[in-house]
Amino acid sequence: MTFSRALLPLMIAAALSPVVAESAATRGLEVRDLATLDRVSAPTLSPDGRRVVFAKRVVDYAANKAATSLWIEDLYARDAAPPVQLTPADWNVNSPAFAPDGKAVYFLSAKSGSQQLYSIATTGGEPKQLSAFDADVGSFKLSPDGKRVAFSVEAFADCKADLACTKKQIDEREQQKTTGQVYDRIFIRHWDAWSDGRLNRLFVATLPGDGKSVSTATLVSGDVHGDVPSRPFGDNAEYTWSPDGRSLVFSARIADAKEPASTNFDLYQVNADGTGAAKNLTAANPAWDTGATFSSDGKTLYYRAMKRPGFEADRFGLMALDLATGKQREIAPQWDRSADNITLSANGKTIYTTATDMGEHPLFAIDVASGKATRVVGEGSVSAIDLAGPTMVMTRNSLKTGDVLYSTSADAKAPLRAITASAGETLKDVAFGDFEQFAFKGWNDDTVHGYVVKPWNYVEGRKYPVTFLIHGGPQGSFGNGWSYRWNPQTYAGQGYAVVMIDFHGSTGYGQAFTDAISQHWGDRPLEDLQKGWAAAQQKYGFLDGGNACALGASYGGFMVNWIAGNWNEPWKCLVNHDGVFDQRMMGFATEELWFTEWEQGGTAIDKAANYERFNPVNHVANWRVPMLVVHGQLDFRIPVEQGIGAFTALQLRGIESKFLYFPDENHWVLKPQNSVQWHDTVNGWLKQHIGRARP
Repeated sequence: MTFSRALLPLMIAAALSPVVAESAATRGLEVRDLATLDRVSAPTLSPDGRRVVFAKRVVDYAANKAATSLWIEDLYARDAAPPVQLTPADWNVNSPAFAPDGKAVYFLSAKSGSQQLYSIATTGGEPKQLSAFDADVGSFKLSPDGKRVAFSVEAFADCKADLACTKKQIDEREQQKTTGQVYDRIFIRHWDAWSDGRLNRLFVATLPGDGKSVSTATLVSGDVHGDVPSRPFGDNAEYTWSPDGRSLVFSARIADAKEPASTNFDLYQVNADGTGAAKNLTAANPAWDTGATFSSDGKTLYYRAMKRPGFEADRFGLMALDLATGKQREIAPQWDRSADNITLSANGKTIYTTATDMGEHPLFAIDVASGKATRVVGEGSVSAIDLAGPTMVMTRNSLKTGDVLYSTSADAKAPLRAITASAGETLKDVAFGDFEQFAFKGWNDDTVHGYVVKPWNYVEGRKYPVTFLIHGGPQGSFGNGWSYRWNPQTYAGQGYAVVMIDFHGSTGYGQAFTDAISQHWGDRPLEDLQKGWAAAQQKYGFLDGGNACALGASYGGFMVNWIAGNWNEPWKCLVNHDGVFDQRMMGFATEELWFTEWEQGGTAIDKAANYERFNPVNHVANWRVPMLVVHGQLDFRIPVEQGIGAFTALQLRGIESKFLYFPDENHWVLKPQNSVQWHDTVNGWLKQHIGRARP
């Protein structure tokens, strides 16, 4: 098939796609829209690039839960038929993967009561259960020939390859009359879960060919005592098969007493049959190595690596390792962006990767030989991609769209064809606020960027109350992308203008810009926020600067606490979500110690003065602005006592304040009805203090 013929069906489909008539919008985006919107993810191509499978999450708001199904489309069908649901309606599934012959799709589901591996023909029908392990399958990856599967489960290390042993230990614990748990090292808890002694362990099993389910497997990560994939957010991108199927490479950090202060992930190569010892391929690098991908001939291993141990927001460079000689090189050392992933072109000459860049999250093509980086899909945020045959698929979002699934040519140069609907097409009566990026001179006279979002019902000549959103991280970014938690359009939808500043410490503006916040939480970013606030008011006459509220979560919540004592003049109200109140206690109570130790220059014991330098608790005497405090009990990143402390300080000072407490949420508010309650409470607070637009 030639390149031009491969593109023809895409062009025909695009031409035949119905044009959605733009109806008169009558309202702005509301939280119930956000909480109940369908979400698409995990675009996965068949080996020939002809068909795409993706996951669609649908919320049952009344039941306060969501279910995910798989959908499939023939991208080259002449009738340009829309996607159809592949998995049964009453199943909740995840993690799609095509069989090597393209005739079936594999996925995970807990339909049997335990999350196991299933397959379904691409033509539909009844799914087949392929595994019946004595533990939930957390992730999986098929071998190149499709005859075996590598998968992860939570298992006790002393059980080795015996998954029944893990089940037995869990059952015995549930029968115990005592509930106390003794720990002799940290991590005692991580993100939102207490440690019970299990690790994510990597196994390999031969898939059944007789219609039965496999229940035995070989442990391949046995002599590496660490989580594979990592906790809490690791997935199957952290391990991969060699092209010949004889070995696997995975990323792991050793789970010992040093783990909570370490970002030293190494790449290990192991035999797929479980024999021999694991080989550490990146022992020389004491920082983070991950995301391994083999070249088609198996001779080169591509991966991502940081250089500074202990720094979770260091730049991820793209690396190439010659497996025969052990020689490694950085592919694009002059490209001052942090790569998110690695997708190789068919000829192995190009790496496609996404990276935060100037307030957006585009797709880049990196020439493997020269290191030249080219932005191939910009304008918004690309969240996932897949590449096969003549086709590339991706999910992309913006401040107005939500995630939309697109297809294009393998080099992403052909026009994007939308496969799923945008938020605007789904919510036909909703208008979204227009937005614009602006720049100003911030700390050190550096150029700093921000975004302004107009209210949905903007009228020239009017002034609008302002919500000043401060992002978390602190190595993060508020830009041209869609969020289901902190979405600027929910504020624009209430009739407010929105201002967001990517202060020093933000990602996407070069690593030196990101580095600038470490040990400077309260001065450099505060100066950027102050100058950005002034610049936005000067540039945009519709901002009612005297009627504004500052809101932030995580680091943004810290900054709200810091603002309360160090820059409280402009604000009518504040919202602090999961923010640090006492830096010193944060240094002892947070679970990932590497974070506080890097950001403050050492431990809370050795560098106590650093923790006090920008400590909000020391400035409570200056607090005067009404504040809403939000915190979740299961937030082990910034423990709930930080929120309770801030609220107590407000109450003791006699400052108008509220505390919204979630006993069942972590650092994020995720349950649909809790999300609505969160937004309703915040919006009520805003309405009480800054009201609506005035003529």
